[in-house]
Amino acid sequence: MGKFSDILKYIGFKSAMYAIHHIVPITLIVVAGIGLLYWLNKDDKIEIANEDKTEYSPLQLQSIKNIGEWEFLSINDEEVIDTIRRGFFGDDELARIYYGTLRLGIDTRDLKPGWAEMQKDSMICTLPPIKLLDDHFIDEAKSKSFYEEGKWSQKELELLYQKAYRTMKKRCVTPFNIKQAEDNARLQFIKMMNGFGYQKVRIEFDNTNANK
Repeated sequence: MGKFSDILKYIGFKSAMYAIHHIVPITLIVVAGIGLLYWLNKDDKIEIANEDKTEYSPLQLQSIKNIGEWEFLSINDEEVIDTIRRGFFGDDELARIYYGTLRLGIDTRDLKPGWAEMQKDSMICTLPPIKLLDDHFIDEAKSKSFYEEGKWSQKELELLYQKAYRTMKKRCVTPFNIKQAEDNARLQFIKMMNGFGYQKVRIEFDNTNANK
């Protein structure tokens, strides 16, 4: 009986030693791993950040409308305009040099309701057509006579001025220059809207009623 109890003790001792060397370390590793994961994540929060702005502020839109005239292309021009007046004793001739600066752009006060709206993740801006911002583009102070023979009335000088006006406008307000002004407008509007937080911006022009 004594030998049998000794055998049981020996078996129990071996089991205890096996548990110490094998089971206990594994358990400690598992517990330590769970504790580490809990410590790493105890202060973390799962958040989904949407970097694309989906709403716009009415104050931003109003600040744009308050800009008024916005120039995107300036063209300096000079024209020599002449006229001849036929007479019984001879002809009179007048030639004048006219200088002018034509400014192409938009007036933000012409922006229509809904001109800026979000479509999916993009801000779509529809601008009024490019136009001549100032009809008084001829600098009369710089304009001078190049050749003048005879006396000319104020009415005749006004007719020459109107001829210079039409010539300058035809030469400068062209599809090419309008396209260049539109390109400049796109660049500046996109830069401005990016500054407001809109990363995806598309600029269009409402040319349905534009003068051809």
